[in-house]
Amino acid sequence: MNQAQLQMQLQRNKYLETTVQTASPAQLLLMLYDGAIRFCKLGIEGIKEDDVEKKHTNLTKVQSIIFELMSTLDKDIEVSDGLLRLYEYFIHRLTEANTRKDEEPAEEVLNYLVDLKQTWVQAASSMNKHVSGASHG
Repeated sequence: MNQAQLQMQLQRNKYLETTVQTASPAQLLLMLYDGAIRFCKLGIEGIKEDDVEKKHTNLTKVQSIIFELMSTLDKDIEVSDGLLRLYEYFIHRLTEANTRKDEEPAEEVLNYLVDLKQTWVQAASSMNKHVSGASHG
């Protein structure tokens, strides 16, 4: 990496650090889902390309993000128990995909992650409308 590339990487890292530090909880959740979706797609590519390192690295990153999502669940909220079981299932399926070099379990998890992200986007959007409507009324 040359000096200019290193400088660009440092600036990008600083930007990402600032973005994460100033994000709302909902934005952070969506960032986690975006990362999980991106790494899951890359892991699937690794399986299809028979690239063991790419597959393993990216599927492991997805699992790390899912463990993070699990650790942030609020146990007092009713849906948390169901989400916990779903996340545990994701970990199981990603492990299967990684060890069997089979894209099907990873594709299944990817579809769930995309659906869940959309659900959170809609929830955040309706929450924002509710909050802004309440502040004007």
